[in-house]
Amino acid sequence: MINWQVIGQLVSLGIIVIVGPAVIILLSLNKSNL
Repeated sequence: MINWQVIGQLVSLGIIVIVGPAVIILLSLNKSNL
């Protein structure tokens, strides 16, 4: 049995962990370009 809820939570956490810093970096780069 595969627990899809746990997999979904892990995937969403992984996306947040990866996308979070990327968005901050992109925002800082955009501010430095302005």
